[in-house]
Amino acid sequence: MVFKRLLGSLGVGGPAVDTVLDPGAVTPGGVLGGQVHLRGGDADFTVEHLTLELLARVEAEHDDGESEGAVVFHRHVVGGNFRLAAHERYSVPFSFPVPWETPITELYGQDLGIVLGVRTELAVAGARDKGDLDPLAVRPLPAQEAVLEAFGQLGFGFGSADLELGRVGGTGQQLPFYQEIELVPAPRYAHRVSEVEVTFLAGPAGIEVVLEADKRGGPLSEGRDELTRFTVGHHDVDRVDWNAEVDGWIRQLVEHRAPYGGHAHKDEYGHHDDHDHGHGSGPGTGTAIAAGAAGLAVGVVGGMVAAEVVDEIGDFFEGEDEEGEEEEDEYDGGDEDE
Repeated sequence: MVFKRLLGSLGVGGPAVDTVLDPGAVTPGGVLGGQVHLRGGDADFTVEHLTLELLARVEAEHDDGESEGAVVFHRHVVGGNFRLAAHERYSVPFSFPVPWETPITELYGQDLGIVLGVRTELAVAGARDKGDLDPLAVRPLPAQEAVLEAFGQLGFGFGSADLELGRVGGTGQQLPFYQEIELVPAPRYAHRVSEVEVTFLAGPAGIEVVLEADKRGGPLSEGRDELTRFTVGHHDVDRVDWNAEVDGWIRQLVEHRAPYGGHAHKDEYGHHDDHDHGHGSGPGTGTAIAAGAAGLAVGVVGGMVAAEVVDEIGDFFEGEDEEGEEEEDEYDGGDEDE
C-alpha cells in the first residue's frame, strides 16, 4: 500500500498512515509483526495514540433472519504521545501475539472465505480516525491442520466456512464469536448425516475440537443435530494416528455413542450449547499425517468460489475506507493489549 489516505476527520492536510504487515500468514496465538509508517501533514501534530485493531466479518442470527457486521476482537496500542513534524516520515515497529482463538483464513494456502483485517487508528489533537486497513491471513496450527487433513483423507470435502456471533456452551471460549468449518460427509456417512461442522477453540495448552453433525431422519424419526467435543494437546501432533483418531470421533458422533455428546441447539444469538460439559478422547498411536496440498485443500477454492472470496474481501475493505463508519461498534467485544 502507499500513502493514499489522508485522515479525513483530522482535516485537510492531516497526517497519512500506512501499515505494512510482515509477509506470510500468522498462526493463532502467534506473533503479528510489521511497521506503521506515518507521514506528517501540513503542520506539526502530537500523536496521542496509535492503535491497531483486529477485525472480523461475523454473522449474527436473529428471530427475523441473519445479518453481518464487523467485530473488533483485539486491540494493541503501538505507541503514543510523540510529536510528528510537518511532512516528517516516521515509522513505528510493532510485534504482538494475536488471540489463540483467531479464526483460520486459509488451508495449504487456499482461501477459506473468512474475512479478517488489521485497522490502524491514529488519534491526534483529540480527534480520531480509523484509517489504514489491511487483510490478515491466518494459517492453522499443526494440530488444527492435522485434524482437517485427516477429514480430507477420510473422504470429507470442504463445504464452507463462516464466523458466528455467540458462544459454544460448556467451553473455555474467549472471543465473542466462533468459526464453523462445514464439511460434506464422506460417502460412507452420507446416508447418516448431511454435513459435519468443525469448530476449533485453541488455547496455550491445546485445542478443543467441537463437532456437530446434522443427522438425517428416518421413516419413523426426524433429523436432529448431535454435538460432542474432544481435546487435543499441541504436543500430541506427532504421537497420533489422526486418520484413526478422527474416524473414531465421527463414528461416536454419528452413532450417538459419544460419552460426552448431547443435543445441540442455537439460541437467538446463534451460539451452540449442549447438555454435558465434559471432554473426551486421548492421543492415539502412530505418526502424524504429513502436511501437503491433499485432502480438504483440493475442494477449498476453485473457479467461482475463488472469485466470490476476492469480491467479499474487496467489498469489506473498500466499504470501510469509503464510508469511514465504525460498523463494528454494534458487535464490539474484543480485548485490548496495551
